[in-house]
Amino acid sequence: MDVLLVAHPIIQFLATILGFYVFHQGLQRFRFLHVNQDTLFRWKQHVVLGQIALGMWLTGLIGGAVMVYFFWGGFFITGTHGEMALVMVPFIIFGLVSGLYMHYRKKARKVLPFVHGLSNLIALVLACVQVATGYGVYRTYVIGF
Repeated sequence: MDVLLVAHPIIQFLATILGFYVFHQGLQRFRFLHVNQDTLFRWKQHVVLGQIALGMWLTGLIGGAVMVYFFWGGFFITGTHGEMALVMVPFIIFGLVSGLYMHYRKKARKVLPFVHGLSNLIALVLACVQVATGYGVYRTYVIGF
């Protein structure tokens, strides 16, 4: 069994766990902006960890596609797993771009942070779908049962 076939799911799972932490941080911002609760929002940490999580998902998506082609000679043979990865792309890109935009152009906003958070929540839910479908891919294609 090739180490890449084991590394991909582990790294993507870790990115998803990190995504849950970044989501928790974003909830603090939501509570402050939309529920009028005083909260601690670690802006810089949220930005850095969010970039890491989204970057890991995007890198893993590309790496997963390359691995599927290299090891099994085609794209999308993993079915739902490969298809959901493509669905994640616009959410990941929007999350990165909107997050960096807000970071470098700081001002009072309510709508963009909400849409940014909603988009990233959708990416997080899709990442959880990827964990479930990826387990099936791993069982079928890597360990063979």
